[in-house]
Parts: sequence; structure tokens; C-alpha cells
Amino acid sequence: MADETANGVNGPLTVRYNAMPGSSHGGRHRAEAVIPAAELTWRFSRSAGPGGQGVNTTDSRAELSFDLAATTALPQWLKSRAFERLAGRLVNGVLTVTSSEQRSQLQNREAARERLARVLAEALAPPPPPRREKKVPAGVTRRRLDNKTRRGQTKRLRGRVDDF
Repeated sequence: MADETANGVNGPLTVRYNAMPGSSHGGRHRAEAVIPAAELTWRFSRSAGPGGQGVNTTDSRAELSFDLAATTALPQWLKSRAFERLAGRLVNGVLTVTSSEQRSQLQNREAARERLARVLAEALAPPPPPRREKKVPAGVTRRRLDNKTRRGQTKRLRGRVDDF
């Protein structure tokens, strides 16, 4: 998802997403958006978890923020689609992802970039085509009703037998 350029984790972030929903032919149209490095904000802090003696001394937790509201990298219609899909994750129009799984800050930075690219790709992709309603075949309805009748008769036969 994330394009690792010569600048590595400090370079621009390329987000590849499906531009059109998959058709019945299997062809998918891909598109990409490039987010300049200047629009990405990094923060580092001490990470909980494994790390041995270095866990209390190194800032290995990486937090990557992207201001979706103020970006110029995306057209307005894509921004509105992303706002709609990411409404629960945005704080004042800013999307933030964190990574603290690795002991190395560099590996956490790479993981945060990949996570941000994945979240944005899902948010920018168009909605799937609407489901077409199909008529229930008459045979299916008939078999269901026959089974219900048969089951009812079975239960009726389990009742008390009255001897006169």
C-alpha cells in the first residue's frame, strides 16, 4: 500500500485504491493519491511492551497524523467520501494511526505508514454496487411450505392417544 521511495519513511505517501468497484468481468481499475510528506505529522513516545532495558529510554512508539480537512492532495469529492467513511476516527478532521508493536522506531514508522495507507485506501474506494433484488423461485417456497406441513403432522402425531 505505502510507496517506499528513496526518502523512506520521510517521503511522500502513495495510497493505491480501487477506483471502481469490481465488475463481473474481474477487471479492477486502480487509482492512487500521493500525500506530500509536508502534510504528514510524526510524534514519538515511549512504548509499552517488550524492549528490555531500552523500553524506558527510547521513544519507539510512532504516531502518524494526517489532516484530512486541510489537505490539498485530494480533490473535494474524495475528501467528502473519506470524511463520511472515517467519521468515527477523525478528531477535528485529523486522522491518526499509531504503531508500537516493534522495538525499533524505524519499523514502527514503516508500520504506521502502511496502516495509514490501508485506512485511506479503504476510505477512498467507492461503495460496492447495490445488491439486486431477486424473486424467490416458486419451487423453493413450495418445498419450504411442504416441510412445514410435514413437521406439523409429525408433532401432531406425538400427542396423547385417547382410548374410548
